[in-house]
Amino acid sequence: MDQRADATGAARPVRGHRRRATSVTTDGASMSTTRNAPSPADDPFGSLGLSPDQTALYTAMLRLHRTTLTELAEAVGRSAEDVLDALDGLVRLGAVNRRREELIARHPAATIGRLVAERLDRMARETRQIDEVLAAAGRLTHHYDAGLDWRSGRFSVEAVSGADELCESVIGLALQAPPAELVMAVPDLRTMARLADGYGAQWIQATADGILSLRMVVALDAVSAPAMREVCARFSAAGAGLRALDAVPSWFFALGDGTAGLPAEWGVPPHEHSCNCFLVHAPVVVGALRALFDALWAQAAPISPRTNAQQVLRLAAHGLSDDAVARHLGVSVRTVRARFAEAMSELGAQSRFHAGVEAARRGWL
Repeated sequence: MDQRADATGAARPVRGHRRRATSVTTDGASMSTTRNAPSPADDPFGSLGLSPDQTALYTAMLRLHRTTLTELAEAVGRSAEDVLDALDGLVRLGAVNRRREELIARHPAATIGRLVAERLDRMARETRQIDEVLAAAGRLTHHYDAGLDWRSGRFSVEAVSGADELCESVIGLALQAPPAELVMAVPDLRTMARLADGYGAQWIQATADGILSLRMVVALDAVSAPAMREVCARFSAAGAGLRALDAVPSWFFALGDGTAGLPAEWGVPPHEHSCNCFLVHAPVVVGALRALFDALWAQAAPISPRTNAQQVLRLAAHGLSDDAVARHLGVSVRTVRARFAEAMSELGAQSRFHAGVEAARRGWL
């Protein structure tokens, strides 16, 4: 049989005598397949979206570089109708440019590079989706544990009788999965003083070291004294988030999703010479306290070491009156109003409202 070389370098039969391999279906009907077509497992480009037919056709296109549909079909020993679907796929993938009747093969570096980039993007999206699924599964587990606690009515409770023991318990739990998120409510000056004297230094260091991720809502009266403002400044410098509120119902804290700290009596400050409290290991209790803390946090005003002008505007933006701002900063109302005047002058504002708008625009708030 007369043969000639095609664009891939392989011998092919002359037109009119193209060789086909056949396979028979169970009902006796036969169907033709391309001879020696590579299996998907042998095709390295299959993961990029190229079928074996497209890979073979693209290889022929690269050898021809510029051609027509008729010439390409002749080169691969198939009819134009047979190669049209694979060719359209190559055009969609950007491997071949079609200009009217002319077909132009794109350089493999550009084609494969773009397909690899698209594949990497899909893999990154899939990885993010898997991460989201795993995070959602963790939340579902939390709900399961909370429901189990509620149904069984059994909570693990530890009595803590001293500041050292409380500090060691919190740090020990946080070290199991740092940084552990700790949220705490401080309702009065006595509790704040106990925090500062008993375990504040260790928690500040743990926050600075990345063991704890700390947020606190503190009663305004608790930060009125200069010494307590200094403690707050140290917490802030370590990376803790602090906000102040006119009234905080009780001392409590929540550590991660599984541990809560509660006073011996809700709403009653700790005794001057003791630190009696309970550690409750129950997701349902922790969830309730976190919901309470988030509600307090949303109402509270930030405590931050900003300039005097920025401080008064920031506090006023959270709805505090001049009296409340004065108590928060530990200064007189007259001083607060002087600082408002200073802020308005610095911002070129004619009113407090205008000053608030301009401060927000500058990112002060």
